Amino acid sequence: MLLLDEPTEGIQPSIIREMARTLRRIRDERGLSIVVSEQVLSFALDVADRILVIEKGNIVQDQKREDVDHDKVASYLSV
Repeated sequence: MLLLDEPTEGIQPSIIREMARTLRRIRDERGLSIVVSEQVLSFALDVADRILVIEKGNIVQDQKREDVDHDKVASYLSV
């Protein structure tokens, strides 16, 4: 298992895209589970199978990536 806490913080967009490609490759080649705490929704959707939104310690959204309501999830993000 790989745990990442806001890996895109302060990173330029082109590097974020490369980071997402690399994480997907690692996930697929090694069969790793990756848990990411992230506020950049596009990055999270790029690497995730499931999206969970936690607000004040409670899970308020839990959906498969393909079922995510982008506007609803984005409303919880502070960036």
